[in-house]
Amino acid sequence: MGREDYLEEIHIRILRVTEDLRAIQRQLNCAAMEAPSDPELMEALSQLPEMDALQMLKSSLDQMRHFLWFYMQVMTNESESGERLRQSIRQKVSADAMLSPEASFLEKFKDASDTALLRYLSDGKHRKPN
Repeated sequence: MGREDYLEEIHIRILRVTEDLRAIQRQLNCAAMEAPSDPELMEALSQLPEMDALQMLKSSLDQMRHFLWFYMQVMTNESESGERLRQSIRQKVSADAMLSPEASFLEKFKDASDTALLRYLSDGKHRKPN
């Protein structure tokens, strides 16, 4: 598969997921508006399977939101620190293949410190105020 085909497939999938999320939001909004006047609907909506599904969706969306924030920081940061982040990510992929359960303590410690540094660098410039 060529690069253009790959990017086109991602673009189409993003559009499809975005439309699905909008449809889910509309349906949940309608249910939330109707539920107060319909006790049976209110009970059905608060059942465990529905709540579990909503919690799973929320968790997935939270994880994706965090990933997209990081991705945008890495891809749009043209500074030297942005390039270091991109290089570190590329190196981490190859290093992960080498890091086995038998890896030495120092290798594991270095990996942990590299991860902490990446988090620090990615949070530094655009940290939200408390």
